[in-house]
Amino acid sequence: MITKPKLMHSTNKEVLLVASGDLRLSANQNCWAAQSEMEALLTAAIEKQGYTVKRVHAYDEVKKHGFIDSQKMGIEVFRELDPQQPIIVAESVWQYTHHVLAGLTTHEGPILTVANWSGTWPGLVGMLNLNGSLTKAGVKYSTLWSEEFTDSFFTDKLSQWLHTGNIEHDQSHVQGYDEVSIPQADEDKGQAFAKQLKANKAIMGVFDEGCMGMFNAIIPDDLLHATGIFKERLSQSSLYAAMQLVNDDEARKILDWLLQKGMTFNWGTDLATELTEAQTLEQCKMYIAATRIADEFGCDTIGIQYQQGLKDLTVASDLVEGLLNNQDRPPVYSADGRELYAGEALPHFNEVDECAGLDALVTYHLWKELGMPGETTLHDLRWGAHFEGNGVNDFVWEFLISGAAPPAHFVGGYEGASSERQPAMYFRLGGGSLKGVSKPGHIVWSRVYVMDNQLHCDIGVGESVALPQAETDRRWELSTPQWPIMNATLKGVTRDQMMARHKANHIQVVYATSESKAHEACRIKAAALRQLGIKVHFCGDVQLTNSVN
Repeated sequence: MITKPKLMHSTNKEVLLVASGDLRLSANQNCWAAQSEMEALLTAAIEKQGYTVKRVHAYDEVKKHGFIDSQKMGIEVFRELDPQQPIIVAESVWQYTHHVLAGLTTHEGPILTVANWSGTWPGLVGMLNLNGSLTKAGVKYSTLWSEEFTDSFFTDKLSQWLHTGNIEHDQSHVQGYDEVSIPQADEDKGQAFAKQLKANKAIMGVFDEGCMGMFNAIIPDDLLHATGIFKERLSQSSLYAAMQLVNDDEARKILDWLLQKGMTFNWGTDLATELTEAQTLEQCKMYIAATRIADEFGCDTIGIQYQQGLKDLTVASDLVEGLLNNQDRPPVYSADGRELYAGEALPHFNEVDECAGLDALVTYHLWKELGMPGETTLHDLRWGAHFEGNGVNDFVWEFLISGAAPPAHFVGGYEGASSERQPAMYFRLGGGSLKGVSKPGHIVWSRVYVMDNQLHCDIGVGESVALPQAETDRRWELSTPQWPIMNATLKGVTRDQMMARHKANHIQVVYATSESKAHEACRIKAAALRQLGIKVHFCGDVQLTNSVN
């Protein structure tokens, strides 16, 4: 365990600043202007409180950005620092945590992670991943966020960190499972489900571990084994090889099935910037290949990394992921003619986030046992703002993810779904998303994470709300309009409570058939996770009885 950071020295009012960036040059260049502007606002706020800021790595005139863009560079930067000095990791962009993780694990001074508040520049998403990774690594840190860096919440908390080396956030919305009581019937159902899962065991197929430096997304094998789930380590090169064995007619049948369902493909002709029919057909081959490999190895859930390695060979995997997470999906057959996973989803965890994979596997099968549709997905906790209108008067989160969202979650199902080209900045070879607007309804949300070398899960209830189309479009345009969206409220959890507590860039969501069923299923799922050996925390207004106010 890392030693507790020392308090600020009254005679030393210099704060170090670093910025972790993307691995991809185009992303770093595109986001640099926003990062530079954010750092200027942050520096002004710090200087106003009588401290100075020393940025410890320079803008690179050749690369045209000032991010730490590799683990090697990060180690070199931290090697030259005074480990006793206070340090801020400032983020207004998606960042690869492993660029700075090595240095932060041995830093002895106070650590503060800071993010902008923007849907366009996803610093808060990057910071949440960093926070979850530091938590898993046992590194003590404080965290803070702001839109303009002048609001009283930010300046008061910044002052607290500058003077004490620590920030205390309100976490009164959290109750430990062992601190409360739920109905015995719910506990019995959850425990029985978990005992059966552990007895039967399950296989998690992992197509290359460690996507985009997400240290927090890797579950240590011994912790995972205790839940009854075991990894089958697969290779994205094998997936690509298997795609070459899928013939054109098989791929065409998948596409025809989707077109008959009413799904829209926004095709163009420019391979560099537009989605083409050929790219979609290649994704159909990937869908078949992934399903066949999963069957070959007996996988109950799979995750494809896709960002590094696979993106240089073929199209993005996002359409594939969403289809796999849907029970009603194009049939896939083995070489000997068997329909694979007939009538079932094959839960897929985007960006090979194993914490989400464990959650998805439990959720899908538990929901089916409870008589509810089990389709589930992770999303990025992308951004949010208060909205009033259309029957809504609440802080509404924008949940957004590149892939994995099933059509069953969308307004209109497949008829409400479309596929748009993934941004060329990230995906040179293209490939489409599975885009839609999540339908209104009550949800259970959760996040599995590692802390103190133990699996934990935060869990609560919420609602996917219907916003006016103009507001949904505005949010889409502020973020990534090619991706599926859920506009969600979380019951009894404020924006700042969520940001202070959440240990990942991802959040898992699943629908319930009513508000009362959401609360009941939340309790049963909590009991199941607890029986699997996971330390569970109820977050927000979860009804711990059988009545819903």
